[in-house]
Amino acid sequence: MKRTIIRVSGKVQGVYFRASAKEEANRLGISGIVKNEVDGSVYIEAEGPDPALERFIQWCKVGPRNAQVSSCIVESVELLGYGDFQIVR
Repeated sequence: MKRTIIRVSGKVQGVYFRASAKEEANRLGISGIVKNEVDGSVYIEAEGPDPALERFIQWCKVGPRNAQVSSCIVESVELLGYGDFQIVR
């Protein structure tokens, strides 16, 4: 298990990125949070088994159908122990 912070930039707001990220995280067994940032990016904290987390990161680099991801920065950090995956408003 590990935890990453993922910052996704580009056309990632107004394209259901957060809802799609929640669906993908639930499908992969990832816990954490996702939220929109004021600068137009999306901020994600994701925890899970390494293989599932790698698949989630790869998904974040593309996003949902109408997204245009220009940057996906990933940083490994200490585990927090999230119970599920939530959209933060």
